[in-house]
Amino acid sequence: MKNLIKKIPVIGPFARSVYKKWLKPSKPFQDSESYWVDRYKSGGNSGAGSYNRLADFKADVLNGYVAKNNIRSVIEFGCGDGNQLKLARYPSYVGFDVSPDIVATCGKIFETDTTKTFKLVKDYAGETAQLALSLDVIYHLIEDNVFEKYMETLFDSAQSYVIVYSSDKSDKQTSHVRHRNFTKWVAENRREWEMLEHVPNRYPYAGDNATGSLADFFIYGKMPSA
Repeated sequence: MKNLIKKIPVIGPFARSVYKKWLKPSKPFQDSESYWVDRYKSGGNSGAGSYNRLADFKADVLNGYVAKNNIRSVIEFGCGDGNQLKLARYPSYVGFDVSPDIVATCGKIFETDTTKTFKLVKDYAGETAQLALSLDVIYHLIEDNVFEKYMETLFDSAQSYVIVYSSDKSDKQTSHVRHRNFTKWVAENRREWEMLEHVPNRYPYAGDNATGSLADFFIYGKMPSA
């Protein structure tokens, strides 16, 4: 079908775009990293959670917390396509992602913004910041070892605060999603951190990922004695 569509005159480009979006067979899931590398390489975005009213809600919470607590530096693991970041007001920001394409894309989007830097996760070298962010990432970490490593890096990179935006329940894998009870992991593995606040989603999931989400905000602080 793909070769036939290419040969159709005039409507060829349009037909090819339709094929790519709707008719092209989906690639079998291999692993978390490959899924996102391939998704971004083929022109996909970070998902509905980084757009429209969900993005606005996240920005309201994050910008408010950064300003209220005079946070000067932010590090994020899973920076995505940059759309959510366009709404952010962070004095200094370093974003990591597994996708070379998305790191390059974000570099171009924010090329005149000297407060922002983007790097590949594989190049992480122990950088830290006052606040570490994880937004819509944890439930996309299918493999146990990947989840463990991610959580360790997330909390170890934070000097004072960690903010997670995620679901918090255990569930089996469906496609590229696996919900996890991550707060239990934190309680068992990072006891020097305490949950300061749980902010329920302004738009809870009601059957449509474009307008609601299963994710809430979970804000952690490092105990003074730690």
